[in-house]
Amino acid sequence: MAIFRQYIAPLLAVLVFFFALVAVSARIFLPSDMAAPAPIEEVGISFQPTPTYLTPAAHNAS
Repeated sequence: MAIFRQYIAPLLAVLVFFFALVAVSARIFLPSDMAAPAPIEEVGISFQPTPTYLTPAAHNAS
């Protein structure tokens, strides 16, 4: 157990750190339009849920 605590766990922590560093730094090499944050405005899509069920009153009226 001491080998894991002294050698393997710190190595895993350093590897995870370097992987995260490379993943974040990869944005430098992206084209300029892809490096920008994603747009958050709506593009004409309605996010209001539409009911797909009929109530008994609506069912009897038809």
